[in-house]
Amino acid sequence: MKVRVLSPAPARRRSALWPQAAYFRYTRVSSTQRYAGKVRGGTLNISASDVENGKLTATVTIAAEDVDRAIKQAYKEAAKQYRFPGFRKGKAPRPVIDSTLGAQFALANATEAVVNEAAPAILNELDIVPVKDGDFKVEEIVKDGEEYTFSVEYALRPTPALSSYEPVAIEMPPAEVTESEIDAQVEMLMGYQTRFEDVEDRGIDAEDFITLSVKDVKGAEKLAGDDRMFAMGSGVLPEAVEEALKGMKVDEVKEISWTPEAEGDEEPEEASAEFTVKNIKARVVPELTDELAKSAFGFDDIAAMRDAVKIEIEQDKASRLPSLKENRAVAALAERLELEEMDADYEQSVFQELGQTFLNNLAQRGMSLDQWLQASQITSDQFIADLHRQANDVARESLALDALARELKVEVTDEDVDKEFENAGVEDVEASKASFIAEGRMPAIRDSIRRSKACDWLVENAQVTEVDESAKQDEGDTADESESAAE
Repeated sequence: MKVRVLSPAPARRRSALWPQAAYFRYTRVSSTQRYAGKVRGGTLNISASDVENGKLTATVTIAAEDVDRAIKQAYKEAAKQYRFPGFRKGKAPRPVIDSTLGAQFALANATEAVVNEAAPAILNELDIVPVKDGDFKVEEIVKDGEEYTFSVEYALRPTPALSSYEPVAIEMPPAEVTESEIDAQVEMLMGYQTRFEDVEDRGIDAEDFITLSVKDVKGAEKLAGDDRMFAMGSGVLPEAVEEALKGMKVDEVKEISWTPEAEGDEEPEEASAEFTVKNIKARVVPELTDELAKSAFGFDDIAAMRDAVKIEIEQDKASRLPSLKENRAVAALAERLELEEMDADYEQSVFQELGQTFLNNLAQRGMSLDQWLQASQITSDQFIADLHRQANDVARESLALDALARELKVEVTDEDVDKEFENAGVEDVEASKASFIAEGRMPAIRDSIRRSKACDWLVENAQVTEVDESAKQDEGDTADESESAAE
């Protein structure tokens, strides 16, 4: 008999740091500890094993009165579902149903009903959110007047420790706006005034826009075509091709070979194509003057423009820095996670939630995945591989917060749960809580709250060093340019 068990819904995320994935925890339960839970007015007893190899086994006993109620309901439903000669719909007695459908039919349905009804209560009572559906061991069907016992095995996420539980050290941009940040924003605005001029006296440079005719020699069908336009440094052309193109002049022809990126498990073969340079356009940015500030951007002069940019950056920092601090603190904590390889089941659960969230976002924009892949010029294999990498990162961050919550002995109160629902904008908190309990989803809510509290502690106690990242980036770019010039 196949038991259709309700799968717990994922926990609500605290911030954009985590997707709507199930963030799981488990409470270590002694094999002698027992629970008494309610199931639709009845009672079920649960004994849970210790967790071994990430697995917890629960043995569940349903009270005899609940079994009898389920059997009675199963016969009622059978009487309504099928036609029995000589009886009105829903009025056939049990002996007639047994003789027509078989004595095991209604009892099997009653067994499925009591197991499915108990499934959410098991999760609530043990306060667990498994990484996948439980493996139910249902060996017999229910009997009249007897309690019923079955077992279920749950796979739980790993519980690795951290190498250190001390506050993390992170770098953050200063709260105050720096001159280099204003410079960077002004430079970005000036980019809108860029024009492109034909180049005749030199070869292709790193920031040029070029027009090429590409003839496929071997494995270069995707690049082949006449008068194709490319932006150097955009990543559309393979890196090896861009390097080989640098210095080529208009009308020059060159055959270039490169090794494409691997797709899936197949080993890529070397590709080659013949490239003819048809046109080179240089990116020219005008000098910023008071006149340009007024005519192009509507400011009286450069000083007024910079003042406006400063105000905009201040507003952006006020809204962005708190989440940036949280992201960096959690990422630093995840580096301390003592886990060499991520549990496959847990990573897969996070992967599925990331993927579903992404597809939902695309649907809201009226775009399919195929359309997005084509626009982004990546393959489905590349997308899936990148999503798995993200899932691994998110899973590690989640497990790191779990470890910190255990070390801090974070507790979740009823008031915390109520506040979580209120913050979500739920109109009827009690009704929503009842729904979550009925579906076995309350443990996921408590998981989310534990992580939130651990994250709050982490952010509050983080040791922050302020760094002007715009100035640091400029220094790095200058160093790269000097190195390129020297070469």
